[in-house]
Amino acid sequence: MSDHATTAGPQGTRRDFLALVAQSSAVIGAGAIAWAFIDTMEPSQDVIAAGAPIDVDLKPLQPGQQIVVLWRGKPILLVRHTPAMLKLIREPAMLAVLSDPDSTVLQQPPYATNWHRSSNPEYAVLVGVCTHLGCLPNYMPDASPTTPVANWPGGYFCPCHGSKYDLVGRVYKGVPAPYNLPVPPYRFTTKTMVRIGENPPGGTFTLDEIVQI
Repeated sequence: MSDHATTAGPQGTRRDFLALVAQSSAVIGAGAIAWAFIDTMEPSQDVIAAGAPIDVDLKPLQPGQQIVVLWRGKPILLVRHTPAMLKLIREPAMLAVLSDPDSTVLQQPPYATNWHRSSNPEYAVLVGVCTHLGCLPNYMPDASPTTPVANWPGGYFCPCHGSKYDLVGRVYKGVPAPYNLPVPPYRFTTKTMVRIGENPPGGTFTLDEIVQI
């Protein structure tokens, strides 16, 4: 871990984690969290405690939808992007308001250091821990003139102190959070099966390498 590292992500029990999600998730439209989906994919407590990789089947995930799973005590956010979402994150107006639009700060593995911060642009895989003080940002994908703030284009909003991130976890300028949301090590074992905690062949990235979580 870098000398800049501060707070670790939430380390509570499964019950604490689900309570945190329930309290802090403002669910809008296609962004509804599939609670049954989370429950069926949640690994056993001994697997979580051991920090072993976990497999998540993304086949039931609809375009625009997010699900949340727990890996190594941290909430992992998985989103299936729509074409409109992918268009939005590349618009010059969006890039202009981001602090690190090109992901130059080490908050992701090499295979996610690109415009979509992932190994597959259709899916985002993010550690759901705000880089300010470790809160869980709300997934609010729908544009709104007023909610949660004026001229909201869609993305992640941290209710604790107002930090904002775009749909791939890139932090805005002028907010308390200093860095983009982390991307964990992961790889696709099939077209829709993602293994969190394991790099693609030849990769060695770990969360210990990032600047902050």
